[in-house]
Amino acid sequence: MKQQVLQRYHQILQDRIDIFRDMISGLTIDAQNDAKGSAGDKHETALSMMHLEQEKLNYKLQEILAQKAILDKIDATAKHTKIALGSLVQANGMLLFVSAALPKITIDEANVIAVSPQSPLGNKLMGNAVGFTFEINTTKYIIESIQ
Repeated sequence: MKQQVLQRYHQILQDRIDIFRDMISGLTIDAQNDAKGSAGDKHETALSMMHLEQEKLNYKLQEILAQKAILDKIDATAKHTKIALGSLVQANGMLLFVSAALPKITIDEANVIAVSPQSPLGNKLMGNAVGFTFEINTTKYIIESIQ
């Protein structure tokens, strides 16, 4: 199941990368086309706005590429006895994938939540084994299994 989870998250990130690259490319083409046919203050303002939007998109793209780099480090075939990057953890009936903060997905009718090791939940999980219990925001968690 861990391979399916990793594969799905890779696909989600690749789709996002493609979308952002297309948007950036579209803005570049728009700016080039606008530069050919306009002059004056309106033209400068429009180019400035396009440039700002392009910077925002580039920033978002860098965030996604950083998340992808984290996923690229994960070996889905590795067996973990203690929770580490790439562990698929069952706790309180939930499946938690220790990787990067990514959206919840469903695989074979099971919900999987990706958590970053730096998040409060991920931080509590790291390095612990089956049977470990802890509490976050008055919710008690027990680690039931690790893949």
